[in-house]
Amino acid sequence: MNLDLDNRKGWPDDLRILLDAYPRNVWPEHANLGDMARFWLHIHDQFRSLGRDLREMGEAFREGHMEATDYRAWYPRRLSQFLGGLEGHHSIEDYQFFPVFTAAEPRLAKGFEVLERDHETIHAAMVAAYDTGSALVATLDKDRDATMKAAEQHDAAGERLLGLLTHHLDDEEDLIIPLILDRGEGPLGLA
Repeated sequence: MNLDLDNRKGWPDDLRILLDAYPRNVWPEHANLGDMARFWLHIHDQFRSLGRDLREMGEAFREGHMEATDYRAWYPRRLSQFLGGLEGHHSIEDYQFFPVFTAAEPRLAKGFEVLERDHETIHAAMVAAYDTGSALVATLDKDRDATMKAAEQHDAAGERLLGLLTHHLDDEEDLIIPLILDRGEGPLGLA
């Protein structure tokens, strides 16, 4: 089975061993869903929300509901916040959390390796979103056709990033939250 982020359709059976025991519908009320797990899920939801905000602002600008000066004032800062936060979050996961989870449940080691590769794929999409976003901002004082062409290129890069990220976040949660529910935050060293 190809587990690359572009091709993956959820986890194979050998990586669903805990997800099958702890499906998403039991997570919110489970006694082992502690503060750290709730905080981590909240951070993921913030990335989803900020991604939607960036998409909506892009649409508003393209459709003429936002002036170039307002877009220039708002968008680069939000994009940098989104990308910087995402990069930091992935570093913490790769170097702190994934090794802990792999040691706690070696049967899921392949899944954590896949998630680390996802981070590399997402990083490349982040670079493309940043580059096309910078190119778009650089065209804001130029003719409308050049700006709209740059906006289309940035939208394509942004949609790719958001699609990859959403898929990755869902799969990451499906691997990690069941492990936390099964073992508890304290025994995993997370509390």
